[in-house]
Amino acid sequence: MSPAPERRPLATYRWRWVALVGLLALLGWVVTAEWVAPAVRKVAPMPKTPGANHDAALVARGAYLARIGNCAQCHTARGGPAYAGGDALLTPFGRVYPGNLTPHPATGLGAWSADDFRRAMHQGIRPDGRVLNPAFPYTSYTRITRSESDALFAFLQSLPAIDTPGRTHELTWPLGTQSALAAWRLLHFSEAPADAGTSTADSAPSARRGAALVQGLGHCAECHTPRNRLGGLKQSQAWSGALMPDGQWYAPALNDATEAGLATWEAADIATLLTHGQHREAFVAGPMADVVRNSTQYLEASDAQSIALYLQTLPQSPNLAALAATKDGASLSPLGAKVYDNECAQCHGKQGEGVADAYPPLAGNRAVLMRNSNNLALIVLRGAYGPATAGKPQPFGMPPYQLTLSDAEVAAVLTFIRKSWGNAAAPVTEFDINKIRNSPTQ
Repeated sequence: MSPAPERRPLATYRWRWVALVGLLALLGWVVTAEWVAPAVRKVAPMPKTPGANHDAALVARGAYLARIGNCAQCHTARGGPAYAGGDALLTPFGRVYPGNLTPHPATGLGAWSADDFRRAMHQGIRPDGRVLNPAFPYTSYTRITRSESDALFAFLQSLPAIDTPGRTHELTWPLGTQSALAAWRLLHFSEAPADAGTSTADSAPSARRGAALVQGLGHCAECHTPRNRLGGLKQSQAWSGALMPDGQWYAPALNDATEAGLATWEAADIATLLTHGQHREAFVAGPMADVVRNSTQYLEASDAQSIALYLQTLPQSPNLAALAATKDGASLSPLGAKVYDNECAQCHGKQGEGVADAYPPLAGNRAVLMRNSNNLALIVLRGAYGPATAGKPQPFGMPPYQLTLSDAEVAAVLTFIRKSWGNAAAPVTEFDINKIRNSPTQ
């Protein structure tokens, strides 16, 4: 006789039923949140204010604020009409397409009211109740005052209406669904109190006004603060540096004296760097060059001074990991010295001393010594060109070497630079260079 089948405890089946019921409930919630709720839910309206008079002064103020927020950089396609929708933004989760901000009634903001626009900026929610993708940095824009929001809206409504239909984001399912976006918002978004920032009417420079600009309209933390696996900002590590969303350029730490901390700088020097893109031995490159070109060079003097005053207040904590990395004993190869002598010394000097107001020194340069060497590799491979600004209309640049230098040569010369003339940073490997060379570009 075959043995009687083993009888499982009743609790086993009970838990299976509980799990099945829970799964069905979760599925029902997803379906409701994704397809049903957007069609029927009502979003609590923002407090109403008297209709804005879109006069010339308000439009001009909005145009300035749009510059400071760098709205056009994302919302304008290469060669396309201004603010009519931008090229794809690369994120770790897929491609996101910035929308049309012109007043077209069907494909832009023509059917929006000032209250609708304020809700989108302050709460991250569209007029139809759908949650916006956080690639639009409403997590920072929530700090913008109502008067600033109204001025921005007045400016955008003054633009020519362009019929540019929005493109569907290319995100891995379910990351682009309303249920996922709502969950992300719940986990990573804190709505600022109404009009938490300082008024744009403030004329005297102050660190308080600078904080409002940096944390709100400038949305600087979106690049300079690391993110968790879901793309949320790690507030406990604010300003401590992070890879850009494309995984290539590194936005250096603003609270680290070994990277881009500015606590010891004069406020006037910080303002010059932000508006000119260059100050003495300090230069901007990569995405920050675009920020200066399209945005910060247009800062009013009082706002530039305010931002500088705020950046001086950020507590500085040297990156101990970066300092520890300088103690390795890697030796220099003759290849690095040879490449430097042939390709670099003419501009940067035999001893890495550079040329004042033209080519940055490499000896003691914080950008050279940072633990993350991505920026150096990108500059050598793809070249680096400073922004053309009113204060520096003809900046010097560096040509790309990706077609003339091998991975081994780039790694060798960067290691040579990072370990010469008193520099003592970690070496760069061929693998590091190969990753950058073969990384996707937008």
